[in-house]
Amino acid sequence: MLKIRLARGGAKKRPYYSIVIADSHSPRDGRFIEKVGTYNPLLPKDGPNGDQRVTLKVERIQEWISKGAQPTDRVARFLAKEGLAKWEAGNNPTKAKPGKKAEERAAERAQRETDRAEAEAQAKADAAEAAAAAAAAPPEPEVEAAPPEEAPAAEAAAEESPAAEETAEA
Repeated sequence: MLKIRLARGGAKKRPYYSIVIADSHSPRDGRFIEKVGTYNPLLPKDGPNGDQRVTLKVERIQEWISKGAQPTDRVARFLAKEGLAKWEAGNNPTKAKPGKKAEERAAERAQRETDRAEAEAQAKADAAEAAAAAAAAPPEPEVEAAPPEEAPAAEAAAEESPAAEETAEA
């Protein structure tokens, strides 16, 4: 199949394209049948001084199209401006969709987030339930008892004081 396509030339960071008629199986910058135009993307779209960003050999392109050559998308845009071919923007609604692996990773991430949120909610509910149970339980009465060390000392002091009185009387 014959294609009307761009063949890149020019230096590094300074592209310059030739519009060529080539077999669809030949390399981009490889063998071609005929050169039918040029494209210089470094020139402004509406060039002053007669500089043209795109130059086309219209008669030759019409002849090749009649023989069955198909323009690529970019060349079809150039030809549509000249009225030689019809070009319409492609519609690929799935272009921006992530691939299968990315969708799986996003689903796993979402699942982990929901699990973490549920665990946090459960922990908060358990803490609130424990606080409510502690508030609802009646407080245990606290018995004020002397520390065990002080009680025998008080008893010993009480015992000593009568003995001390008896010795003092004698």
